[in-house]
Amino acid sequence: MRRLPPLRALEAFIRVVRLGSARSAASELGLSPSALSRRISNLESFTGRKLFSRSGQSMKLTDEGRVFYDAVAPHLESLAAAVESQSENLQLLRLRLGVMPLFGTQRLFPRLSELRKAHPRLHLDIDTGPHLVDRVGDTLDAAIALTVQPDASLYSVQLDQNTVHAIASSQLADEIGENPDIEVLSQQTFLLHTDMVMSFDAWKAALGLEKLQPAAIDHYDSGQLILEAAAQGMGIAMMHDDHLKRVNDPRLARLFDAKIDSPYSYWFICRPADLEARPVRIFHDWLVQAGL
Repeated sequence: MRRLPPLRALEAFIRVVRLGSARSAASELGLSPSALSRRISNLESFTGRKLFSRSGQSMKLTDEGRVFYDAVAPHLESLAAAVESQSENLQLLRLRLGVMPLFGTQRLFPRLSELRKAHPRLHLDIDTGPHLVDRVGDTLDAAIALTVQPDASLYSVQLDQNTVHAIASSQLADEIGENPDIEVLSQQTFLLHTDMVMSFDAWKAALGLEKLQPAAIDHYDSGQLILEAAAQGMGIAMMHDDHLKRVNDPRLARLFDAKIDSPYSYWFICRPADLEARPVRIFHDWLVQAGL
C-alpha cells in the first residue's frame, strides 16, 4: 500500500484555500497560527512542493499549490463521502437551520439539490422565525442571518457584501424621476425591513439627504413582502442590490445611480463548539464552497 499523506495537514491545507485565510482556517480547526503553519509545512515536506508563499502572518497560494489543490480536493471529498456513507449506522443527520426567508428563496433553495446529492443523509429543519442569532445554540444549530457584525463569542462567516438601493415601482419611478429631490422624496412613503433599519440612514448620508423626513415609514419583517409592496406602488423600499437582481421583477426600478455600501451582510453563524457536529460541519463546508 502506498504511503498515505498526513490527513490532518491535508485538512488544514484545504481549509486555508477554501476560506482564503490562514487565520480563519486556524480558528475553524481550533489551532494556533503556528500549529496550522506546522501542519502546512509537514504537507510541503511530504509532497516536496512549496504550496504557499509566506510573508509575515499571511499565506498566499502558489501556482504549485493551486495545481495540488485542484488535483487533491475532489478526491478528499470523495473519501469523506465514502467514510460518511459507512458510518453512524447510516442514520439520518439533521440540522436545525435558521434562515432569512428571502435568502432561502433566492439563494439557498435553488442550490439545495446539490447538497442533497452530495450528502443524502443530511436533512434540514428550516426555521424562518425572528431573532435567529439569539436562538443559535438553543433552538437552532446554526443560522444564516442578516446583521452588521455577529457577536465575537460566536463562530461566523461573512457570505456577501452588498450595496443598498432605493427601489420603487416602475410607474412611481417614472412619476418622480430617477433622481428626485428632497422635496419630492419627503412626500413619499419609505418601506424599511425590520432587520435593515440602518440602511436608510446610510443611504441618506451617502446622498446628502440627512434632513429627509418622508411622509411615512412602514416596516416589514419579510423581504419578499417588501419587494412586492414596492412593486405594487406602496412606497420606496430600501433593499440590497442582490435582492433586486435575483428577484428580476420588471415591475421594479432603482432610483439614483449610486453604489452605497450597506451596513448589513448575510452571515453563517453557529457556536464554535457546534461546528464540530457532523451536520453543522457538512452544511458549513458546502455553503462556503458553493459561494452562496
